[in-house]
Order: sequence, then structure tokens, then C-alpha cells
Amino acid sequence: MKKNNSPWLYQLRKDRVHEGLRTDVNTDIAIIGAGIAGIATAFFILKYTDKKVVMVERYKLAHGATGHNAGQVVSYFERGFASLVDEFGLELAADGQRNVEDAWQLLDEMYTDAGLNISFSRFLGHAGLSSYEQVILHLKNNYWRKKAGLNTERVIISKDADFLGDISADYKDLYSVGSHSEVLSLLETKSKNFVAVLSYQKGCVNSALFCEEVFLYLLKKYSDRFALYELTPITKVVLRKGSALLDAESHTIEAKKVILCTNGFTGITVINETGLDINTKFHYLVHGTVGYMSGYVEKMNKPPIAISYLTDPDPSPEDPYFYLTRRFYEYEGDKDYNLISIGGPELVLDDHARYSHQHEYSEEVAKTIDTFVNNIYDVDKNKKIDFVFTWHGLMGYTKNGIRLIGPEPKNSVLMYNLGCNGIGILPSVYGGKRISDLVSEKAVKKSIFDVPEEYR
Repeated sequence: MKKNNSPWLYQLRKDRVHEGLRTDVNTDIAIIGAGIAGIATAFFILKYTDKKVVMVERYKLAHGATGHNAGQVVSYFERGFASLVDEFGLELAADGQRNVEDAWQLLDEMYTDAGLNISFSRFLGHAGLSSYEQVILHLKNNYWRKKAGLNTERVIISKDADFLGDISADYKDLYSVGSHSEVLSLLETKSKNFVAVLSYQKGCVNSALFCEEVFLYLLKKYSDRFALYELTPITKVVLRKGSALLDAESHTIEAKKVILCTNGFTGITVINETGLDINTKFHYLVHGTVGYMSGYVEKMNKPPIAISYLTDPDPSPEDPYFYLTRRFYEYEGDKDYNLISIGGPELVLDDHARYSHQHEYSEEVAKTIDTFVNNIYDVDKNKKIDFVFTWHGLMGYTKNGIRLIGPEPKNSVLMYNLGCNGIGILPSVYGGKRISDLVSEKAVKKSIFDVPEEYR
């Protein structure tokens, strides 16, 4: 059995001291969770308000999903844009999509303000489609994106695809026809099962290292009104009128607002003293899925890339797929390496309590990823692949696959920026800015990220 060994945590500072809460604290804002969502929320609140911020983390900074992800930065949802239009209408769906795409600039803002020099690559990423149904699904998404005034995704269909004549004339301006070899070349595969390629802006970054560096910047710039307490689990949150009391076992934190930036609600009981109980809703808001990834290093002879491979011809976006990221990686002091990360296998959890980062990585999963690399990704068949990293992470999925960003309807002292839904970096960063606007009492439009009516 292999260990959970993340390449992102491997790059964090080994000498940083992790301090827990040692006394009772009073603050304006308490943030629970020190991953990408918590760090982004703290950044924008500290920059755009005068509030004091205390962040608490049950383990260590960025050691949850942020330190156990695939490292991809993408601006799409793990459900089609057309389905967002069906659920929310064109205007709200378009606003939500723009919000996530605008988070590229918010990420730049964090990167620039903190003066970071860590690797952050952007490029045209790709997704391989293997069926007519998948192609039609994405052309339909493009159709509605164009209606909404959004940029469309580039779609190239192989001229050898036997369904070209079946594509509706409604989609004629939303794709181009190319050679099968062009499709396979973009996907870096020799597997002829792929009949089309979808391309859009993507990126890759070590989000754990990003969080650590932004945290150190915040600690220095806002030393008079920012603190992080790691190794500090919050077991209970009591919501009052205008304030909240957080139980950190031997100490307490009193805050005017508390913001949940976790992947779920494991181990936290919320008591609302001013109205209806909201604790029972938690088990329905977020469910857990464990994603498994493996990585190996090779000499840096290709540019960064992110590619998804939809090997199952079923068009459903919820179906598991393989994804690959290639990026620059400093390994063993040598700066001439690429890290090739591959993920895909997933396990749905009925109970978050069953998950632990300490769980071993099964040989069965390792073999599944190894088979994918050797059968799909275009590698030298004579080269032995040695996976130096094998890791897994818990992804929190909301019921409708949309991040929750905003106040709890039954008591606005509690706010949310949670639910990675498999793709978390840009939505988390946008969530931090939206929460900052809400805290500063700016006018904020109705959004697809609001707590759904069925939870109210």
C-alpha cells in the first residue's frame, strides 16, 4: 500500500512554526478553514475593510483539499453551462460564469500584492471528447455561452467522425473540422477513440504553496489585525444576534461574523440561538468525494499543459474522467523537471468521518492510473513510469454542484464560502471577494452562489 504523499505539501516550508490558540480571542471576523477559500477570504476582507480577522484551522494551513488537489486552475463548472441556464435562467447563469472567469484577475491581484514569484502557468488547455453525445453537449453549452455574450470554447471535430452530418445547423458556427491527427496531437494521445477536442484557458499552480506565501504576506502587512491559529479544531459555533461564539475546546473565539471556508462540516455543531435550528441542513448541503491522483517527474522538455480525457462516451458531466497536468516542478534541487500529475478514480463517501488524509493509497487505484498513462497518454512505451507521488483528497460537493457563497438565511452572522465541487481555486477566490463585499455592506446582486431556496 502507498502513502498519501502530496507533491504540493512537499514544497511547503519545513521550518514554519504552527501555533495553536492559547487564549480566548475577540475579533470582528472569524474564518474557519485555512485553505484557498479561507486565505482568499482573509485577503480581500483585510484589503478592502478595516476589520480584524482571526483564521482557525483544525490541522495545518493548506493541508486539506488545497494541498491534495490536481493543481489545475479552470473557469468552468463540473456541469455544463446549458444546465446552469436551465436551472437559473440565462442572465443569472451568465453572471455566475463571468464571476468565475473574472477571478483570474482576482488571482492576479493576490499574486501581485503579495509579490509572489512561485510558478504559475497559463495556457490553452484541452479536453478530449470520445462520442457524438459529448460533442453535442458541449456545442449546446457553446450555443448558450454565445447567447449570453460569453467567450465560446474552441471545438475541433475530426473530419473522420461519422456523425458530422448529424450535427444541427444551429451549431454550425460553434466548431471547426480538422484532421484526426490534429485532434490527437492536441490531446497528446495516440488513442483513436477521441473524435473531438475542446479548448479553453487553463492554468496550474501549487495552491498550497500559494496559500502559504499569501499568508506570510498578510501576517506581515496586517500584523495588527490578522492572526492564524493552526491545530485548533472548532467543535461548536453558537450564533447569537450580532455575534458568534466559537468553541475551540480549551478556549473560545467571539466574533461579529463567522465564515465557514471548509470542505464540509465535519465535527462542527452549529446552534442558532435566535431562531430555527440550521444544524440538520449540513448533511444535505455537502457530500464528500475522494479523488485519487498520482504523479511522476521527468526532464522538462515540454511546456505546461492541462488535458482532460472523457474516455466514457456517456455525455453526463458528472461521470468520472481522467485529467492530466504537466507543470514545472522543483524536485531534489534540480530545476529542470516537469511534474506529470494524473487523476480520475473517485470514491463517494456516505460519511465524511470515514475519510482521513492518513488513509493509504490502494494498489488498485495506482494500477488504474498506470493503465491510463500507458494506454492513453503519449509516453515512450519503453520508459518505465515511476510514480514518486501518490495522493488523495476530499472534495466537498454541494447538492447542485454550485459553490455556496453568502449569508446563512436563518442568521446572517454565519456566512459560507464552501463546496469545491471538484474545481475549487477560481470559485474560492471569487468567493473571498464576494464575502468581502458583503462584509463591507456593498450592494451585491442576486447570484447562483446564494444559498438555494430549498435550504431556507
